[in-house]
Amino acid sequence: MMKVFEANISHQTADFLNKKLSRVTLFETANEKLVVAFGINNFFERQAEYEVFKDAISTTQNIVSEPDRTEYGDFQTNQDLAKSVTKLLKTKKKINPKLVIEPTCGKGNFIVAALSAFSQIEEIIGVEIYKPYTWETKFNIIDFYISNPSEHKPRIEIFHFNVFDFDFNSLISKSKDKILILGNPPWVTNSKLSSLQSTNLPQKSNFKKHGGLDAITGKGNFDIGEYITLMMFDAFQNTKGHLVFLLKNSVIKNVVFDQYQRKYRISDIEKLTIDSKKEFNVSVEAALLFCKLNSQPEYTCKEYNFYQPTIQVKEFGWIADKFVSNTDLYRHSSDIDGVCPFEWRQGIKHDLSSIMELERVNGHFINGKYEEIRLEEDLIFGVLKSSDLKQTVINHLRKFTIITQKKVGQDTSFIKQKYPKTFSYLQSHKEQFNQRKSSIYNNKPDFSIFGVGDYSFSPYKVAISGLYKTFTFSLVLPLNSKPVMLDDTCYLLGFDKLEFATYTTILLNSNETKELLQAITFSDAKRTFTKDILMRIDLYKLATKFSDLALLAELNSLNSDYNLQVSPDRWNDFLLTLKPKQVTKQMDIFAPT
Repeated sequence: MMKVFEANISHQTADFLNKKLSRVTLFETANEKLVVAFGINNFFERQAEYEVFKDAISTTQNIVSEPDRTEYGDFQTNQDLAKSVTKLLKTKKKINPKLVIEPTCGKGNFIVAALSAFSQIEEIIGVEIYKPYTWETKFNIIDFYISNPSEHKPRIEIFHFNVFDFDFNSLISKSKDKILILGNPPWVTNSKLSSLQSTNLPQKSNFKKHGGLDAITGKGNFDIGEYITLMMFDAFQNTKGHLVFLLKNSVIKNVVFDQYQRKYRISDIEKLTIDSKKEFNVSVEAALLFCKLNSQPEYTCKEYNFYQPTIQVKEFGWIADKFVSNTDLYRHSSDIDGVCPFEWRQGIKHDLSSIMELERVNGHFINGKYEEIRLEEDLIFGVLKSSDLKQTVINHLRKFTIITQKKVGQDTSFIKQKYPKTFSYLQSHKEQFNQRKSSIYNNKPDFSIFGVGDYSFSPYKVAISGLYKTFTFSLVLPLNSKPVMLDDTCYLLGFDKLEFATYTTILLNSNETKELLQAITFSDAKRTFTKDILMRIDLYKLATKFSDLALLAELNSLNSDYNLQVSPDRWNDFLLTLKPKQVTKQMDIFAPT
């Protein structure tokens, strides 16, 4: 293998081109010859480029190491996987396109696989921002035809272009029938590419229209592959054909989720999971997205294993106005999918665990930097992290945290007057507080935290980790008459009454709740449980299904195991707090006209 223009070229291709172009002096003439030989239009862009190329292939080249572009989400599809994809499309899906478009063609392995698999292709369009890959795509096409001289040669155009600037609408007139949009868009987010100062980004936009804190704290971040997929739907949804992309599982989930609102003209949506470790040597869960264009919109996606594509694993998507991860499971638990009467909250966020989280040793505290410190007790609270929420009842802890505010934005100047030791400690690390990256801390009082409010100081809490696939709802008891806090990887409900907190814990750990959560959560999500998910558990409907005997049995078990001494006497009062409030028609007389 040699290197030309930083692109790999086989000795076979280099030798062939060296002989074919040895007596050709003008790049226009060379382009004409290469169109006839291989169907590739505009192989060279200018005379100087052609002369550099001729000189390069006529001499022995030193091998240059391959640049590592994985940080740009650049996971090139290997030849075997590309061939397996096109074989599946041809044999299982009976697809034989006339126009193939690859919007991020990389080294061209999908293009070569399409040339090998499909006999009716009239034109191929490839777009790629990384110039060496455009050359490598052309070299790989030539290499394919040298080895397979009798194969059909469609028109081929490889554009050196930013995919976000390319006018895909200009291709619609060419695609009246049998189009295949095929590819493997980057597996990276816009914020990651921005941090790398990449130019391969769409114009800055909050394309999902998130507002306020959601946009600031991360929901405005999106996957580049998702953006490109939606670009293709926007351009080609009214064109007969198919879209087939290798994407992260999270992207496919988002595409199906957004379909309810966007109503793209796509159907036959399928997700075929691949072994990313085997195919790309990465620990990212990914799959092949398949869908039919120019169809009546559909809102569910059938899931298969790519290597056993005839066996359906499950179906996920929309049932009425509910988004679920397993449509079959959901049908058994849909009756408790509603609105939780209590508001789930996220735990304390400070983004500075080495300073704010402490352990108590022999009457003093040790922080994450192993500094021994002595602080006033008033602002020190016990704190639980996701890994601590493994038991049904939590009555001990290993860490503490400093709580500087009782509500978001509260003035923190009182700390200096009332708690000089704590202030001195925080002040000694002020530079680290100022270096916190999240914009939520901008223009906020010194030592600010988030995820704090009245609910944080409720004596009893029911909590769950947002991170783990297996879960327990934990009843969190106060420690030394002080409420225990949760960190921001956890979600919680706060209660003033132990009985209400205990009843809620029992309901949330019931089989009915577990079945619902299994039906509406995605195990490969960054956070299995979110506020949106937890707010769907209708505790009132769940409670009305619970018998007195079942409640008593659960209470007896908890009382025995944890010495709680909670009675069922307040159950009816608890039901009243859960019951949806009815607005009487008499109130209509006060309605504005």
